[in-house]
Amino acid sequence: MTAATVNAAQLCIDALSTAAAASRSPLYTVTRMADTLEFSRHAWVIRGQSRSRRAGHWPGWFARNTAEKPLLYLHSAQSSAQLSALSDVTQQRGILCNDIENQPSRWPKGAQPSLPLWLATHPRCTPYDPASGDEAQAIVLAALRTLYVDGKPGFYYLALHDHDNTAALNEQDREAALKGMYPLQQDTPGDVRLLGAGRALEEVVQAKRLLEQDWNITAQLWSCPSYTRLAREAATAERWNRLHPEAPRRSCHLRDCLAGNAAPVIAVTGYPQAIVDQLAGHVQARFVALGAGSVQTAAPSRYWIVVSALRALADEGRIDALLVEKGIKRYVLK
Repeated sequence: MTAATVNAAQLCIDALSTAAAASRSPLYTVTRMADTLEFSRHAWVIRGQSRSRRAGHWPGWFARNTAEKPLLYLHSAQSSAQLSALSDVTQQRGILCNDIENQPSRWPKGAQPSLPLWLATHPRCTPYDPASGDEAQAIVLAALRTLYVDGKPGFYYLALHDHDNTAALNEQDREAALKGMYPLQQDTPGDVRLLGAGRALEEVVQAKRLLEQDWNITAQLWSCPSYTRLAREAATAERWNRLHPEAPRRSCHLRDCLAGNAAPVIAVTGYPQAIVDQLAGHVQARFVALGAGSVQTAAPSRYWIVVSALRALADEGRIDALLVEKGIKRYVLK
């Protein structure tokens, strides 16, 4: 990485920071950011559908340009093989944004089950599943700084859906979102804690409403743009503590967020359940992971989230187990 690369990245950050913010969908927001970067000419903006800029034309397309510039690649990969090929051709550098979730598919979120597992296990990939345009904007800006100003290795991945979310993030929430999770209501206690990522967060929000409306049960809401980042940091802290038994114990963002509360945690994703299972060993409370295939082929509905919350509370002895049966009958689960 050269001084020219750092300068180009900083110019990109400045251009995006001065552009008018729009609290819209992640796809809309990133597309607008791509337009701004393309106009500035300080970054490579590659659109997978463009014939002249297909990955198959690389590395010849870049051969005429020896200095690295920030790379934003908009693509539609549904399999781990496609994504692996794309990361290889980009030399595992850049910001890869996948809009496959918005296209008809028999797979949850448009992706074959191997794709999210590949993301979670690839050591050079930092994967995110933003729920809102503000989350997506914060992640892209952080990626520009991390990769091209600080010069750290690896690449960022964003899954983009096209459903509007008008939630605005303050500076504290942005920093927390980059670490993997942040609260949607500050200092709000709850009988249960509901975590959601990406478009699945919409169902989590509706589940909170049903719990309060139908069962008089309060829920604390968290948006989790990256379960994988949370799990990796937690595992790193645990490993360090194991190897340094006499030193002060290190914490992690996941435990800091969930500390001081024994309420059950229900974590939801539109990807297969294995993505949320990564947190199981690091949550010091009853933990329920829900994903595609857990109870439905697609992401769990608000009704399944409610019943899962009721079951967790019943298992803790906080409510009568009969309420779980009532919930199953009330919502006619399939």
